[in-house]
Amino acid sequence: MKVSRYAKAVVAAVVAGAGSLGTAMQDGIVTQGEAVTAALLALGALGVVWKVPNRQEPKDSA
Repeated sequence: MKVSRYAKAVVAAVVAGAGSLGTAMQDGIVTQGEAVTAALLALGALGVVWKVPNRQEPKDSA
């Protein structure tokens, strides 16, 4: 199955940002610091997952 490097990176960014915002919303208010943290987590996840190459499919030896 081939999944684009970009698709994986976008999903990772959304999950990281949403997870952070979910925690921040526990008190019903998102402060500026919490919003910055969510954005940095999303950007960090986007960069890390985009940079790491996909695993190569093993070639058949036959």
